[in-house]
Amino acid sequence: MHQIRGIRILAVDDEPNILQFLELGLQNEGFEVRTAQDGMEALNLMKQFQPHVVILDVMMPGIDGFELCRMLKKMQNVAVIMLTAKDEVDDRVKGLTLGADDYMVKPFSFEELLARIHARLRNQFPDLFGEVVIGPFQIADRRKEIRFRDRVLELSPTEYALLKFLVLNHGLVLSKTMILEKVWGYDFQGDENIVEVYIRSLRAKLNDKNHELIRTLRGSGYRVDLS
Repeated sequence: MHQIRGIRILAVDDEPNILQFLELGLQNEGFEVRTAQDGMEALNLMKQFQPHVVILDVMMPGIDGFELCRMLKKMQNVAVIMLTAKDEVDDRVKGLTLGADDYMVKPFSFEELLARIHARLRNQFPDLFGEVVIGPFQIADRRKEIRFRDRVLELSPTEYALLKFLVLNHGLVLSKTMILEKVWGYDFQGDENIVEVYIRSLRAKLNDKNHELIRTLRGSGYRVDLS
């Protein structure tokens, strides 16, 4: 991945060794990094540092990660990646419901964390990148235009939003529920099979007859493969 200058990341964890690991690794990737060991310190740094991404542990003394996530989301536009030793579905659902944008379980792969950070940045701060080139795709968010192999795709607004979400999160498995929440909105009341209809349309426009680009993972969701 290319190094990106000027992107600010706040890591919040009560384990000093985890913070040191994150700080050194992320600084090596070109990010500006600050760390906090509790919620109050994190809140103070939010005002001064104005991070783009917060990597947030759940189990902390005082203000726990869930409450801190809720507070951070009210303060500013920030991407929150929750990092925790808990692997319970209820915890993931609670974190995402409170506004978390992603969720990783310890122990974690730094490369996967890095991929998720980049995905969140491309989703929430596209202006930092201008036109984003990912594999054969070129996304020009200001023009709401996507090129595929140097061909401009004729897309409806919903098709654009869906394909952008899939491509920016390439390599990750995206469930129908997640796609509906991010593309159609949390208040969508229709049939979730609408996702299948739009995926079918995108595959036709991409000439993806064999589903090699947008893959279906039975019972899990969809994944864009660019390799």
